[in-house]
Amino acid sequence: MREQFVIEGNHKLQGTITASGNKNAALKMLPACLLTDEPVILTNMPDIADVRVTMELLRSLGAEVELLGDHRVRVHAQNVTRHAPDRELCQRTRASVVFAGPMLARVGRLELAAPGGDVIGRRRLDTHVLALQKLGATITFDSGVFHMQAGRLRGADILLDEASVTATENTLMAAVLAEGTTIIRNAASEPHVQNLCHMLNGMGAQIEGISTNCLTVHGVERLHGGEFRVGADYLEVVSFIGAAVVTGGEIHIREADPEHLAMAALVFRKLGVTWEMDGNDVIVPRGQSLTIERDLGNQIPEIKAQPWPAFPSDLMSIALTVATQSAGTVLFHEWMYNSRFFFTDKLAGMGARIFLCDPHRAVVHGPTVLQATPNISSPDIRAGMAILLAALCARGTTTIRNIGQIDRGYERVEDKLQALGAHIRREPVPA
Repeated sequence: MREQFVIEGNHKLQGTITASGNKNAALKMLPACLLTDEPVILTNMPDIADVRVTMELLRSLGAEVELLGDHRVRVHAQNVTRHAPDRELCQRTRASVVFAGPMLARVGRLELAAPGGDVIGRRRLDTHVLALQKLGATITFDSGVFHMQAGRLRGADILLDEASVTATENTLMAAVLAEGTTIIRNAASEPHVQNLCHMLNGMGAQIEGISTNCLTVHGVERLHGGEFRVGADYLEVVSFIGAAVVTGGEIHIREADPEHLAMAALVFRKLGVTWEMDGNDVIVPRGQSLTIERDLGNQIPEIKAQPWPAFPSDLMSIALTVATQSAGTVLFHEWMYNSRFFFTDKLAGMGARIFLCDPHRAVVHGPTVLQATPNISSPDIRAGMAILLAALCARGTTTIRNIGQIDRGYERVEDKLQALGAHIRREPVPA
């Protein structure tokens, strides 16, 4: 059933919510359960569409997946009976590609349909293929399917040709059971990569250099089960920070793991936004200045997406929407994905002053009083959430369709927003 959000804007958010588990961590920690024949329990698992698809992919390979309640999932891959995950499911999530590493390490064979996911520009898989080949895998591509085979993988010194998150995770999961030592250079170090590393070490892997761009993996014979927590989704946390400030509200986010928010805090300070930390919680006070901070020499500041620990690409859409409510001019530079900013026409249609220089750069001049629009479609997860933020602060009632995109990355976002006082409801799309 197709659904939509109907949002009556211009209501201040206030109250307390709890951060959900990190989507990008969950989508890699679930396939990691294939690396052992013992049960694994994952806690703080977000109940979102992409996670449900990933659990079905595990089942399609023969693993037992059981929902224990309270965001806990038990995976038991005692018998991996198939080597080709469901093709249609693979095409519904980009994360299906990370089944390659654990399947090659565990059973030595995989037939994987080319993954799907967000349409935000070209997302190459060459880095995955080159790294897995370096470990000893044989990989061919034919008629939309990757055919992968390997005997016992062997450690190698691997320089990734880009600091790809999923390629780093794929290589890690293949290397933990490989013979000998693997060094992964130019590795990604995002919080979800760290989360996966800590889980694998908890299962008996030997990974050194966690949180750095050079990981050393000493292969082991086998891994065991255990219980592991999915960390807080820093992308959701910052999204709700954005929702609070654009509505002039004040919120408290519990269990937010704020140690991963340092760069976001630096960037949002340029937009006149600050927050406070209270233990493992984040407090967003009302009365934000929402004034663009000029660079030295009174220059227009630039916000640029870069590999972690710099500002992540997935937060560019949120920051851009916040900038429409900040006084001043700022340049956004998204060099990673050439379609990330193609939602800005929807904000411009609501009254935002945005000049799209090219597919990678956009200039925002604010503040602008946004006006509701009757029908907007959500193009991808982060753009969909950015449009939702715009609707929350706009005057009038906005309808957002294609909200399945938002559901892929945010767990029942309307429930959390309603708890904060937002006027939002989910309803069927009229026939």
